[in-house]
Amino acid sequence: MLVSMIAVVAALAVLAPTMVSAKQYVVGDDKGWTKDFDYTTWTAGKQFFVGDSLVFNYAQGGHNVFKVNGTDFMQCSKPLVGAPLTTGSDEITLKTTGRKWYICGVAGHCASGQKLVITVSDGSAAPAPTPTSPSTGAVSRSIINAGFAAAMVVVGFFGVVMF
Repeated sequence: MLVSMIAVVAALAVLAPTMVSAKQYVVGDDKGWTKDFDYTTWTAGKQFFVGDSLVFNYAQGGHNVFKVNGTDFMQCSKPLVGAPLTTGSDEITLKTTGRKWYICGVAGHCASGQKLVITVSDGSAAPAPTPTSPSTGAVSRSIINAGFAAAMVVVGFFGVVMF
């Protein structure tokens, strides 16, 4: 019994930081992925880390999402290879560090501001997570934190009662 309890606590200790640290950013918050929106202002104050994800919400058929390089971003050019994301709710997990560029490939949309550039860090020197609200674009992980804390209390209680 003690061995299985220790295994559960060890598994939670290993998995909990991973579950808590990743954030999901809804690009443009409630405005979504659209033209005539200032995505530079939207990114101000946000820190993006490997493991976080971006969700591009838009009317399917009206927009799309291309991942591009810096030159294509500056010129609002669709890449020569690669297909756009077109579901209307596209999620991209940030898997590597560095600059990431995204544009809408519909004619004129990128030139109207529908483009996003972010810098992704590895998170090894990341500051402690701060609470966020839906208006910041990050989905709060406080429920996971509360669940983890509750699990630790239950495991601790049973450990004291049984031994």
